[in-house]
Amino acid sequence: MSWINKSILTLISILPKWMIHPFAKTYVAGETIEKTIQVVKNLNNLGFSCTLDILGEHVQSSTIAEKITKDYCNLYDIISEEKLNCNISIKLTHIGLELDKDLVETNFQQILHRAESYNNFLRIDMENSPYTQKTIDLYQKNISIYKKLGIVLQAYLKRSLKDAKALNALDFNTRICKGIYNEPSNIALKDRKQIQDNFFLITKQILSGEGFAAIATHDIPLIDRIETWIEQNNIPNHRFEFQVLYGVPMGNRLKRLLSKGYSVRQYIPFGPDWFDYSLRRLKENPKIISYVLTNLFKR
Repeated sequence: MSWINKSILTLISILPKWMIHPFAKTYVAGETIEKTIQVVKNLNNLGFSCTLDILGEHVQSSTIAEKITKDYCNLYDIISEEKLNCNISIKLTHIGLELDKDLVETNFQQILHRAESYNNFLRIDMENSPYTQKTIDLYQKNISIYKKLGIVLQAYLKRSLKDAKALNALDFNTRICKGIYNEPSNIALKDRKQIQDNFFLITKQILSGEGFAAIATHDIPLIDRIETWIEQNNIPNHRFEFQVLYGVPMGNRLKRLLSKGYSVRQYIPFGPDWFDYSLRRLKENPKIISYVLTNLFKR
C-alpha cells in the first residue's frame, strides 16, 4: 500500500483546501475557538474530559511565537469562564523552541503561570527526536515551579522506558503514546509488536511507581492488555486515564471504559493551521492515509 499512499499524498498536496476540509474536519474540532468550545461542551456532557491543542509547530518568527503564547493564555481564560472539564497541551516548537532558548522559556512560563492561576493542568507534547531531551529538560526545570505539569513519552523511541524510570515520581504525569514520527532504526522501534510491548512496559513502569499514566492509544488489543493488568494489580482509578484523539472511531469501547468508572479524555486539535498540520503528519507517516481512507469509506 505504500506506493498508493504516497500517490494519494501527492494528489492531496495539490488539491485546494475546500476539497480536503470535509474529510479533515472529522479529526479537527474547528478553525475557531467558538466551534471548538461547543465540541468540548458536547463531549463533557457525554462524560469525557478534554485536552485542547492549537494546531501548528516549528514557527520561524518570534512575533508568531508570542502570539501563540497569548492565544494559549487566553484559552485558559475561556476554559475557566465556560467551566469546562478541559486542559491544554502545547508543542514547544510552536512557541519558539527552534528560535531561541530564552524566548521559549519565557513564553512557556507565561502559559504555565496562567495554568497555575486557574489551578489547571498543562502538558508539553513530545515532538520528534531532535527535541526530546530539550523537552525533558524544560519539563524538569519547571515541575518544581508548578506541579500540575505533564509530559509525553513515545513508545516507539528506544529511550522512553529508561526515561520513564528516571522521571517517575509522585508528581510525574505522562501521556504514553506510540508516536507518529518516522525516526531512524538506531533510535526507534519499527516492529508493531515491539512498540506495543514497549508501550505496555512504560505503562507498567509508571503505575508500578508513583506516577500518573495517561494511556493514549486506539489499539483495542493493547487497551485490553493494559486494562487486564490494571485490574489484576488493583491500580486505583485516580492513577491513570485513557486518552484518544478526537474523531477516531472506537466503536462502543469508550462508553465501556466510562461505564467502569475510568476517566477518558479526548485530545482535540483545532485552529486555522489544520491543512498544513495534516500534510506534515501524512508526510511523516503515509500509512495514516490508509487508516483515514478506510474510515471515510465506512462513513
